[in-house]
Amino acid sequence: MREPPLLAGAAAGSVAGLARWLIPAAVLALLDQATKSWVVATLAPGQAIAYAPFFKLVLWFNSGAAFSFLAGASGWQRIFFVAVALVAVVVITWLLYKHAEQRMFCAGLSLILGGALGNLWDRIMHGPVVDFLLFHVGEYAWPAFNIADSAITVGAALIIIDGFRQKERILSNENE
Repeated sequence: MREPPLLAGAAAGSVAGLARWLIPAAVLALLDQATKSWVVATLAPGQAIAYAPFFKLVLWFNSGAAFSFLAGASGWQRIFFVAVALVAVVVITWLLYKHAEQRMFCAGLSLILGGALGNLWDRIMHGPVVDFLLFHVGEYAWPAFNIADSAITVGAALIIIDGFRQKERILSNENE
């Protein structure tokens, strides 16, 4: 696929290089919010609609983090998670600016940023995060999640894979 002229060859430390990764993150955050809005408008809390023997759409409000970590806390966790997300947004944006030419690394960061922004918006505006994708086998279910959570997971996987690729390149250069 050909890159748009504005972003083609966008270098690290440039606004164009940063925009190349911020735009997809923003689109992802908007997609996340659109799907959450649709689910909130369509389902009642706790309601589930089965679409396959292993998949349901549900409406679940998660006041905790991943796997409902700290969901039972007295309310302080909202401010904590907002603060952590804001720090993450700043650090990720800086990393995207400094490393814009590293495609896999920045693609992972962009996915994480988009997911963080989607969930951050929920926490600021509503308190809990809206989760709605539920995969299960019989009565055993994976915790419900959303588009933002999926993006964060895929983004983290890309960064890990990129780290292994970088290590492999370093080792092969040392052996030459």
